[in-house]
Amino acid sequence: MTKIAIVYYSLYGHVATLAESVAEGIKAAGADVDIFQVAETLPEEVLGKMGAPPKKDHPVITADKLKEYDGVMFGISGRYGSYSAQIKTFMDSTGSLWQTGAMVGKAAGVFQTTGTQGGGQETIGLTIVPFFAHHGMVFVPLGYAEPKVFSFDEPHGASPYGSGSFAGPDGSRMPSDLEKDICVSHGKHFATITAKLAS
Repeated sequence: MTKIAIVYYSLYGHVATLAESVAEGIKAAGADVDIFQVAETLPEEVLGKMGAPPKKDHPVITADKLKEYDGVMFGISGRYGSYSAQIKTFMDSTGSLWQTGAMVGKAAGVFQTTGTQGGGQETIGLTIVPFFAHHGMVFVPLGYAEPKVFSFDEPHGASPYGSGSFAGPDGSRMPSDLEKDICVSHGKHFATITAKLAS
């Protein structure tokens, strides 16, 4: 059976919520999925001052664990149109996987949250592609496989690069049902392509 890892960073819980919706879609496509978070790099004192809620109980991943999976979906908390330092720290820990070619041919995807419509729904996808390329991974974008990405019924995240959500400038907006539905579809699409690559 196809095995997929979701690896995310979430400060206020938005990306963690999306990760669970993506996992729902992956399971619906018949694949196994494990959800992981990357290690927090901010001190507890700083997190407290920022009003960050407690983390979900998803285990913290180490780079070596990635070898066990056919595909990896990265959940990105947007920072100035790119990814957070926590995700970058994790990426920088994968050097031994790069040296040994351990990730070559594995599927890779991305979903993200940004504060606003211009906050990086597409640029996050663009800026993570070099990481995938250096590892020889196969980027599986969402494209418009889910017609709801075209919806104009309400403001929503997602782009051809991957599903997503708007958190609002102050982080108070949680993912909508529409955004979570797109994440489910993204998970199904990613799992289907991953299975083909792994066969």
